[in-house]
Amino acid sequence: MMLLKDILYKVSVEKIYGSTDSWITSLFFDSRKVVDQSAYFALVGTQVDGHNFIEQAIEQGATVIVCEDLPETIHPAVVYVVVKDSKEALAICADNFYNNPSAHLQLVGVTGTNGKTTIATLLYDLFSKAGYATGLLSTVKIMVGDVEHGATHTTPDSVTINRYLHEMVQAGVTHCFMEVSSHGIHQKRTKGLRFVGGVFTNLSHDHLDYHENFAAYRDVKKSFFDDLEKSAFALVNIDDKNGTVMTQNTSARVLTYALKSMADYRAKILENRLNGLLLTINQNEVWTKLIGTFNAYNVLAIYGVADQLGIDPLENLRLISELNSVSGRFQYLMSKGGITAIVDYAHTPDALKNVLETINAIRTHNEKVITVVGCGGDRDKAKRPKMGHIATALSNQVIFTSDNPRTEDPQKIIEDIEAGVEPQNVKKYVSILDRKQAIKTASKLAEDHDILLVAGKGHETYQEINGVRSSFDDYAIIKETLNELQK
Repeated sequence: MMLLKDILYKVSVEKIYGSTDSWITSLFFDSRKVVDQSAYFALVGTQVDGHNFIEQAIEQGATVIVCEDLPETIHPAVVYVVVKDSKEALAICADNFYNNPSAHLQLVGVTGTNGKTTIATLLYDLFSKAGYATGLLSTVKIMVGDVEHGATHTTPDSVTINRYLHEMVQAGVTHCFMEVSSHGIHQKRTKGLRFVGGVFTNLSHDHLDYHENFAAYRDVKKSFFDDLEKSAFALVNIDDKNGTVMTQNTSARVLTYALKSMADYRAKILENRLNGLLLTINQNEVWTKLIGTFNAYNVLAIYGVADQLGIDPLENLRLISELNSVSGRFQYLMSKGGITAIVDYAHTPDALKNVLETINAIRTHNEKVITVVGCGGDRDKAKRPKMGHIATALSNQVIFTSDNPRTEDPQKIIEDIEAGVEPQNVKKYVSILDRKQAIKTASKLAEDHDILLVAGKGHETYQEINGVRSSFDDYAIIKETLNELQK
């Protein structure tokens, strides 16, 4: 419980109708969840305008309404706070309501198209192994010390973020690593948070269904670094041409990492195998169980963050050598017959290209590469033909199938993917609508020593069709199928 005037600290308020000396028990932006003596924030979304539900929120007990436009009906017992941006107001109010938890943590944000989950999760693992009480906010899970919570968004809403950060502070957590998505930045979910550092991984085609164009997508990512404080660090992948763009207007201390360019943290791949990488990082050798060039970049980012947060360099390398791959990120298993099956979250053209190029670089015989891939519905359609082109160009055989169709016709999604296949690769692919059947068919096509990639869903344990989520786990299905075939 907190006084409204304290909750509104640092919020850009245009006008207040009523007293700010009232007590507030909770904050909500969903009118259906409002309880007595709470504040309701009317957010303007892409599909729903929260201003339309102000009356419902009041009926359910809201005593404070934070809005951008004052409603026609004014209730004398309700305080109305008019702000320019209700999303930003919610984030700052949530930060205040939970006693500014990020200021009491070493909070590091990781943003970019690919690698966010791997870097944030492995930083959590590394710092936990180093003996620190550590937190994690990721696509896969939320960790408050050793306690795990399910995750529903890459970047949760600002109330949820601050609630978990508050729990971390209460639990004695000292370091937290957080995925920061372009949606989360654009919707002001991270406003008010104090980051001690930010990491930029890379930028490629994604989320253009949401952002106006690639430049807008890039600039949203950049705004995260614009907001970093002078005392923070900004660690960017300088091999990505957008790395320098990210830090053009930042006040933070700029640090770089790279495989190809001169950088503060530089690595060289000495060996690239199916069981790991041998690297030099700033002239010191380290073996990691992570696989592929894209993971060399991830390891380098992890090393850089740990170094900035005070981990001894040799201890840093030792801890990196103990890290295991993240669920659904180049997660592989070997069948008794020698088939290698890989499950990866690759759902963007760049990520799929990275994974397939890694597989092709480390295969040693004449193994076939068989790829199962689809694209999600109600999302960026422009990337679908690119995915089709990449899959067929870099694989021996491909099965196009459903991912999470959501409310779209899965057959239409597959046709969009097929449109990108070049004439010389048309005979390489077939399309099977049912994802489970597609995985089983790919498994039957695979012979000893072949490599089977199931891409797109990674860690997800569901499939969403027409708004209904059903249990579906790529890794479990491929494991079960290969075991059955080996009997």
